[in-house]
Amino acid sequence: MKLKTILFAAAVSASSLAFAQEMGPPAGKALVGDTYGSEVSSSIESKAITVDKLNKQLKKDNKKVENVAVKGKVTDVCDKKGCWLTIQTEDNSKFFVKMKDYAFFVPTALKGKNVVLEGNAERKVTSVNEQKHYAEDAKKPQSEIDAITQPKEEIRFVANGIKVIN
Repeated sequence: MKLKTILFAAAVSASSLAFAQEMGPPAGKALVGDTYGSEVSSSIESKAITVDKLNKQLKKDNKKVENVAVKGKVTDVCDKKGCWLTIQTEDNSKFFVKMKDYAFFVPTALKGKNVVLEGNAERKVTSVNEQKHYAEDAKKPQSEIDAITQPKEEIRFVANGIKVIN
């Protein structure tokens, strides 16, 4: 009897783990007004700055800015879980956004949408391995992944909340 209970528990755990790994990003159309994570109020939205202003503030404030709202266009979303996204910058580069404490995810329909992010930003050096990991998540071609050979300094943002805007 004890063995059956253990085997049953193991089977349930294994099937739950397999199911969790197959789960992709949340469903949703990312319509204007939709929020992910903490609510982004209208007062926060009205104070949102551009990515260019954020970059200038990061240079001025010793590479870190807390409790900031930034508006921008989403260029990519993690296809595996929706656990990260990238935002287009004015100079056609991108900056990377993770969700605070891995507490929420976003649908892939967020690609191409304008958003306001609320959270903390910093300039950070991203290792080659971490860059390759995110490139694999984004299903980039192997040639593009192999071309990543240098760490890079970039804006990293940890979002408490994200709101889709016009």
